Amino acid sequence: MLLNKKILVGVTGSIAAFKIATLVRLLVKQGATVKVVMTPAATTFISPLTLATLSKHAVLVELSENSQWANHVNLGRWADLMIIAPLSCNTLSKMAQGACDNLLMAVYLSATCPVVVAPAMDEDMWKHPAIQQNIQKINTFGNRVIPVGNGELASGLVGEGRMAEPEAILEWTIHFFSDQKDLLGKKVLVTVGPTHESIDPVRFISNASSGKMGIAIAIELYNRGAEVILIAGPLSINIPAYLPSISVQSAEEMYKAAVAQFPKADWAIMTAAVADYAVVEPSAIKVKKQEDQLTLVLTKTKDILKALGSSKTASQIVVGFALETNNEEAYAIKKMKDKNADLIVLNSLNHEGAGFGGDDNKISIFDQKGNSTYFDLAPKTELAKHIINSIINYTYA
Repeated sequence: MLLNKKILVGVTGSIAAFKIATLVRLLVKQGATVKVVMTPAATTFISPLTLATLSKHAVLVELSENSQWANHVNLGRWADLMIIAPLSCNTLSKMAQGACDNLLMAVYLSATCPVVVAPAMDEDMWKHPAIQQNIQKINTFGNRVIPVGNGELASGLVGEGRMAEPEAILEWTIHFFSDQKDLLGKKVLVTVGPTHESIDPVRFISNASSGKMGIAIAIELYNRGAEVILIAGPLSINIPAYLPSISVQSAEEMYKAAVAQFPKADWAIMTAAVADYAVVEPSAIKVKKQEDQLTLVLTKTKDILKALGSSKTASQIVVGFALETNNEEAYAIKKMKDKNADLIVLNSLNHEGAGFGGDDNKISIFDQKGNSTYFDLAPKTELAKHIINSIINYTYA
């Protein structure tokens, strides 16, 4: 959510400049006020008229034009954030040395706001010691660097040096401003962990959910200013003391707590791995080992996600989770639609290092608007940020 944020985009001479039209559109769509400064070389790759149309502000290229002076000092003080993308090898060198031979460099050297760069160059150039030395040098100035991607380059080679995609730059920007509590005033219901369905006083049916993903989401929400309503099943990890929680054991208890708390919430993020079935008549005493086989009669538990999805108001957002072993995307999207969730997060057990219990996961996110986003194996703390940013993108798209 970038409502009322003032973002200055600096565009330099690189083939990747054509992607900045998408970046400007995404920033504006998120509610940001965007102004663009270009180097003369950048105008050979993308028209200033294109970026002026998308940003709804005149694009500045020269220090003076038609006897008018472009006030670079005011521009550098106006912005909440300056994004230089793509950052060419040439402009990187000028930033490292403090050279000032064009408007963009004059604005950069006058900027009082944070500056982030998204480099773009061929792999051999990117890996050259001079380039890496310059990257380290601008880091010492307090500038931030969005990592380059690995993929097809303008030379036809495949390797490192590709500018981060506009969507990744947008996500970085949202996360940057999240330090300013972008979720203040939001109330978010989060269910977390497994449930235990009693067989007798000492045995139960459950699953291997640790609750790590849900707790990571709850912490990220809290850090960004949201009021978290946490409903926790029996966890194998500790809940931070600053996160008050409602403790439950069974699917029935979690259902009652979620339904009761949901009317207070703006969002509901249902990370809990709730048991699909419960024992019809749990024994009041410990079941003794007698026969070779033991038959348990199970009954389907209440569907919490469906209950919230069917009762949500136009202003509420419901997010579900799905864990599949086959036909993963099709089943996840069907679940989202059948239960009227706004987004669904797909976990897979088919990738090494992902799934229950670990610190890392590999997820895909689908929404009711037909968008799909895929994330490689990453720490659950990092994926929590992606999930929350995806909800924000969906809400304000």
